[in-house]
Amino acid sequence: MRTMRVGDGEIDKKFEKQRAQISIEFIIIIAAVVAVVLILVNWMQKTAEKGTEKMSKKADEVFKVIDQIE
Repeated sequence: MRTMRVGDGEIDKKFEKQRAQISIEFIIIIAAVVAVVLILVNWMQKTAEKGTEKMSKKADEVFKVIDQIE
């Protein structure tokens, strides 16, 4: 714990400004990480939708071939 002395007000202001700067930088980094995660999730959802469509078409083709066998 810091002891307060006469003239420490300037040091305290610099310390608080530095803490605020670190907090702002941390918020910016977190926002960037969240943005990248959202982009990746969106891309994965689109890829999954395309895969689902292709699997559905292939399954239909397979069932048609099975129906022809009987």
